[in-house]
Amino acid sequence: MEAGGIAAGSSRVLRLDPFSLPVRFAAADETADERLRIVDLYRERVVLRRSVRGMRMALNLPVTAFRGVAIRLTGNTDELPGAIAVVLEHGDPALSLPLFSSSESDEIVAEWQSWGRVLGLPLLIAERDGSLREPFARLGLVRVEAPTCRRRRRTVIARRRPAYLQRRRLRMPNVVIVYRGEREIIARN
Repeated sequence: MEAGGIAAGSSRVLRLDPFSLPVRFAAADETADERLRIVDLYRERVVLRRSVRGMRMALNLPVTAFRGVAIRLTGNTDELPGAIAVVLEHGDPALSLPLFSSSESDEIVAEWQSWGRVLGLPLLIAERDGSLREPFARLGLVRVEAPTCRRRRRTVIARRRPAYLQRRRLRMPNVVIVYRGEREIIARN
């Protein structure tokens, strides 16, 4: 998609490509005139353009101002979710942006991880009560996982003995053997 066009698609699916940034698309905004805002999304910044009571404004935010990329179930809390959405979450819910939405959950995890990797933001999961949590433990930008067992080597005994003790050594006697009475062949030019 080109940088100046509005994202095309059916009403059931919103799909933006994370690998073709910058992208311009329209998003719903309850407080804006015509209930619409135009979003320019770059790798390092987001520009929100909207009009409120006839006054046009543009918000230029760095991507680091957003909390992360979240998976969110859409629909009422009483019934089954209508769709699953990937949302660029901000501390102010009015500034959160939908990136991907679909009624089928086939590609949702791939889209979620792609957006997180491209924007360099943590992956989040939105709970039913609206709170956000991280699905994986992290230490800074590094994902922390439980340690895994070491891989077993070739033999059972290798697990009990260090590798340098498994090698066979040549036993050399302490006495040097000297051969006497033999003719020595020396090659000379």
